[in-house]
Amino acid sequence: MHSKIYRKPYILALVCFSFFTFNINAQTIPLDAKVRTGKLANGFTYYIRHNEEPKNRVTFYLANKVGAVLEDDDQRGLAHFMEHMSFNGTTHFPKNELINYLQKSGVRFGADINAYTSFDETVYQLPLPSDNPEIVKNGVLIMHDWANGATLDDTEINKERGVVLEEKRLGRGAGDRMRTKYFPVILNNSRYADRLPIGTEEVLSNFKPEAIKRFYRDWYRPNLQALIVVGDINVDEMEKIIKLKFADLKNPVKPRVRTKYSVPLTGKNQFIAVTDPEMPAINVEVTIKQPELKLHTKAEYRSNIIRGLYNQMMAERYTELQRQAEPPFLNGGAGIDKFLGGLDAYTVSVTAKPGELEEGFKAAWRENYRVKRFGFTESELARAKTSYQSQFEAMLREKNKTRSESYVNEYLQHFLHGTASPGIDYEYKLVTENLAGITLNELNTLAKTIIKSTDRDILLMAPEKDKAGLPTEATFNTWMKDVEAENLTRYQDETSTETLLMKEPVAGKIVSETKDAKLGIITLALSNGIKVLLKPTDFRNNEVSFSGFAPGGTSLYSDADYQSASAADIVPEFGAGNYNATVLTKYLSGKQLSVQTSIGERAQTISGGAVNSDLEAALQLVYAYVTEPRKDTAMFHGMMQQAKGSLVNRLNDPNSVFQDTISAVLSNYSVRRSGPSVEKIDQINLDKAYSVYKERFADLSGFTFVFVGSIDTITIRPLIEKYIASLPANGKTQQAKDLNINIPPGLIEKIVYKGSEPKATVRLVFSGAFDYSFENKLKMDALKETLQIRMLERLREDESGVYSPGVQMNTVKLPKGRFSTIITFGCAPQNVDKLIASALDEVNKIKTDGPPQINVDKFKAETQRGIETALKNNGFWLGYLNTQLQNEEKLDEIDHYIDQLNKITPADVKQVAEKYLTGKNYIKLVLLPEDAGKPGTK
Repeated sequence: MHSKIYRKPYILALVCFSFFTFNINAQTIPLDAKVRTGKLANGFTYYIRHNEEPKNRVTFYLANKVGAVLEDDDQRGLAHFMEHMSFNGTTHFPKNELINYLQKSGVRFGADINAYTSFDETVYQLPLPSDNPEIVKNGVLIMHDWANGATLDDTEINKERGVVLEEKRLGRGAGDRMRTKYFPVILNNSRYADRLPIGTEEVLSNFKPEAIKRFYRDWYRPNLQALIVVGDINVDEMEKIIKLKFADLKNPVKPRVRTKYSVPLTGKNQFIAVTDPEMPAINVEVTIKQPELKLHTKAEYRSNIIRGLYNQMMAERYTELQRQAEPPFLNGGAGIDKFLGGLDAYTVSVTAKPGELEEGFKAAWRENYRVKRFGFTESELARAKTSYQSQFEAMLREKNKTRSESYVNEYLQHFLHGTASPGIDYEYKLVTENLAGITLNELNTLAKTIIKSTDRDILLMAPEKDKAGLPTEATFNTWMKDVEAENLTRYQDETSTETLLMKEPVAGKIVSETKDAKLGIITLALSNGIKVLLKPTDFRNNEVSFSGFAPGGTSLYSDADYQSASAADIVPEFGAGNYNATVLTKYLSGKQLSVQTSIGERAQTISGGAVNSDLEAALQLVYAYVTEPRKDTAMFHGMMQQAKGSLVNRLNDPNSVFQDTISAVLSNYSVRRSGPSVEKIDQINLDKAYSVYKERFADLSGFTFVFVGSIDTITIRPLIEKYIASLPANGKTQQAKDLNINIPPGLIEKIVYKGSEPKATVRLVFSGAFDYSFENKLKMDALKETLQIRMLERLREDESGVYSPGVQMNTVKLPKGRFSTIITFGCAPQNVDKLIASALDEVNKIKTDGPPQINVDKFKAETQRGIETALKNNGFWLGYLNTQLQNEEKLDEIDHYIDQLNKITPADVKQVAEKYLTGKNYIKLVLLPEDAGKPGTK
């Protein structure tokens, strides 16, 4: 449950949509005929669609055209507060019974059950099992209660104040403080500027219950609501139920007018500079506001395609700028997107290198203006079109495997904003009909239209220490005019007519094959000694994922060489074969594939995926990265400069300081695992990094590859022989070394004083040796989940002291069995000791009494429902098989998962808690504001 603010890089810029009338004319894009939709006499709207991805699941969404802009002055924050109250007592589920019931049904609070509140909308989401009619029936009942059945008990309201105030506290910091200053400017003093969904502390702390009840009576009404149901259900039956259940909802006798608010276009240009001590870098955003491009006619759809092509080509240009030997900025980009209140915005953004604001901004503005003056090239447009078409072709091939959440989100946008949702067949046809005819002139005209000199806001954000040297509005305008007066040259599109590979591979052979019919796995032994596992699935129509690994990694290198070894991952960024980084990026444009190489502490890996038609290109790239890596001194220099530049003001940020402390303490101050620094970057040597990369991938002996997905076991064989059986493998294998870098034993306490906001962050860490086994790991998962339930119930619901407590459980087998349990929460500084005591009390209760049976039952229900879905997912199988292979565990353990799960008892959880959460190895890490560390303060 959360208030929703959409973020752009470095500023909390907002993206929301105003309401508009859906004009019906000959060019209007129709709603997908496969969704059943209707409106009841009371104005309540519904969308229903049958979909079996995933099987035996259904997703409910309740959408309300109700958000923070509708709040009266004494209700600021209560739209979001109302969202919380819908989980704290309804007609059929009093107090916290709703969460309790859903957890017992296998639905996780936060991960599955959730909601959000924005400026113009409040949306509730509820995924449920659909193979139990009683659960589906109650799902409809829950939706009805959320629509108009909240009890709004005064006691529950007052209990929830603390939770919402803690949620607000979590958002406090440099971004929040600066936003307060610049929002009125960039939002042209519209209503949106003073209606942030999270609200004000004054209202949240002091509002009378009647204020939220008035909001509920006024706005939670059927003519502003829609129910979206997508999943493995009978559409006819669901429609009958909805018509029967929701017909009794009533609108107020004298309904308040649902005003359509907007951000006005004034034609003015504005400038604002804001600073904060905790801001880590200097950022500039030039935002040029535009009338909103709605999306419900064919003409608007065509315009949307043109915008998509424009953004793609701009992104490619800015990426090239950042690959220079001396990149002009740390980050930069430009594009047009949704803004707020009926507007879109063209935004040029820059994160400047320290001391180089003018140079960085001018470089970003120069590329922007180069496009306005000269436009794009035919080759750029051709690549963008190919990529755009390829994406839709991939979606079309997967149309019968589209997940329910995707449909739900489309219908949500249709209801809230009128956004067209015709279905992928219709959209693919629109794309195909329009794409070929889009001309370079149209793209260049768009550039001239959106890069205008009015309705332009310049927002400058910087660390407080840089305040005196910041430019004025006049200076900034001069910089822009200087660039516009330059004798710019046309963009030169660097491409290549050469093939990717310098040398074609000499194919090897598949020398043997074994099959595991039960697991559906084919294991191939190749002539170079590499092993390949194939697991064909039908979970997706056109998706193959793969991963390969071998032991070794950075553990084989000394501390002196570690920084270079850990940076060896960057080598593929330089390109491969005949293609440098820029040409390779363009070569891959339009191909639906990805390939990554990585060198971790204990293994080197190669991973990726592709649609079937691009699988050969993906494997060819694997071969290129392994056998023909490139070294680019200029690009390396630029990357190191950027990395160091990003760290200059890093320690302004309290969270970065705290994270560095956590890393240092938990790694026992190992140079390999503690936080980043300029000194560490200076230790990176390109020649050494390149040498390490070649060493790790020059000999792939010991490598095992796993392929999962829509595999054609016949056509994939020659690809494996050509691109994997040909990889160098000379029989030399190395095992990873045990570096003995573990979370330190004993009782450790570390308090960090950083930041000005009255908020604290707590990490409680238990760790030690672990008897790794399938059964013990599952018991530890049960311990983690029962702890999570109790932290939520105790710290949030009972004590109202936190917003979102978390529990992490990590277990590893190699190099030695180890575990760590981490309890995390944020709170008020004055509540730290009390809440830590409460958290530890819950740990001790599980150790002494074991968890309540109901909590173990919730864990079993949630886990069983989760695994049912996971087993139909390619990503799950790829991860599972790789983990089992690396740990040298049996591949069929998953077959016994449910049996082992059902055997777990509260006594089992108590036993592992007693054994591992002894308190002998316990670390307490706390981040407190700086004032808390001064004498005389707590």
